[in-house]
Amino acid sequence: MASAVIFISAKSMPSRDNMPAKVILGTQWGDEGKGKITDLMADEAEMVVRFQGGNNAGHTIVIGDRTFKLHLVPSGILRKDVVSVVGNGVVLDPAAFLEELDRLSEANVEQGQLKISDRAHVIMPYHRLIDGLEEAAKGKLAAGTTKRGIGPCYSDKTSRFGIRICDLMDPDAFRQKLEAAYPLKAKYIQALGGDIGQSMEKILEEYMALGKRLAPYVCDASVLINDALDHGKNILFEGAQGTHLDIDHGIYPHGTSSSTVTGGVLIGTGVGPKRIDKVVGVVKAYTSRVGTGPFPTELFDDLGNHIADKGGEIGTTTGRRRRVGWLDLVMVGFSVRVNGLDSLVITKADVLDGLDEIKVATHYTLDGQDVHDFPASMTQLARCQPQYHTLPGWPELSKEEWKVIAEKGRDGLPEELAAFVTFIEANLKVPVDVVSYGPGREENIYL
Repeated sequence: MASAVIFISAKSMPSRDNMPAKVILGTQWGDEGKGKITDLMADEAEMVVRFQGGNNAGHTIVIGDRTFKLHLVPSGILRKDVVSVVGNGVVLDPAAFLEELDRLSEANVEQGQLKISDRAHVIMPYHRLIDGLEEAAKGKLAAGTTKRGIGPCYSDKTSRFGIRICDLMDPDAFRQKLEAAYPLKAKYIQALGGDIGQSMEKILEEYMALGKRLAPYVCDASVLINDALDHGKNILFEGAQGTHLDIDHGIYPHGTSSSTVTGGVLIGTGVGPKRIDKVVGVVKAYTSRVGTGPFPTELFDDLGNHIADKGGEIGTTTGRRRRVGWLDLVMVGFSVRVNGLDSLVITKADVLDGLDEIKVATHYTLDGQDVHDFPASMTQLARCQPQYHTLPGWPELSKEEWKVIAEKGRDGLPEELAAFVTFIEANLKVPVDVVSYGPGREENIYL
């Protein structure tokens, strides 16, 4: 097993008061542009850590004329001197992870600074089978999963049938755990109308080989991360999915299986709460989502199609067209509260340019009553009617015009866009740090 990276001699260890750790989270249903923003902020970071989710995540990063689509590898991998860490809260499909590394190698992206937690759980072949069969059995309660085994892997983690990365490094421990899990999973898959397909010995052989390839990256990530914090290193904790897909705080049961909020950072990496300095929420200028479940501000008309087409709203992981709607401050306000957000980044402002007017939902009505807090009940949420504040749209701008605005910062914003930003800040009581106007690494306005 590879040892942890040691940054500086302990003799020069600074005070714990200097702990520059920043969290980047999605405030909606995912697809807010977290990958781009993580890559952007990684310019000043020395470590980027993924803390939850699996290859159901899809982060797209555009650098010049090259586009990178990341699913398991942290977005900091595209910064040469950044240590990229897969935390213990991630569920890792070894074959998918290694395929992603192979694609990065073909693109001449170095991976020498990549690390994987020895406590991360492993997605097994039967997890993928169960995922698809359970989704079919749930009917209207289906989550619209990617069928990549994420949920069943987290289920096994909770029921203590899980297999961890460290087990792949220990043939005897791996065999013992697989002997306990395999017959039960085979019976469960059969009960759902499926067939496990592979023998236990074949799975054992395949995953031991995958484990050997992973071994150089494996370490105790909690030790690695805390050592970096002890030495004052700048660290970004990168979230996948979005707040409203959280297993506890999201639109249950239509969300994901992991904790996508700030609290998930602590569980998914092994750091204490006092080590987090700043939490940044990424919010798309409108709302989008893939999958089933209520969507109060969803647009079903030509305008919705226009926004989806202009915004390129196709899921990075699923390839499915995303549903779109107006920005919902009830949703984002909920995210401000449960995450303790310190600032916001607004993405895809360019997608809304050229519209005569832009609507922002400030609250809902339900059975004749005003609702300002996001409901837990999906039946209630489905009956909520969004109440909008209408703002004038800003002009349609070319890339060159956006660049001129970016050079001037907040003072350069068109009056209507400035009003949009100010309205969000005033309602959420959180400042907006950055407005992004395109997928490129440099397409940002710093406020």
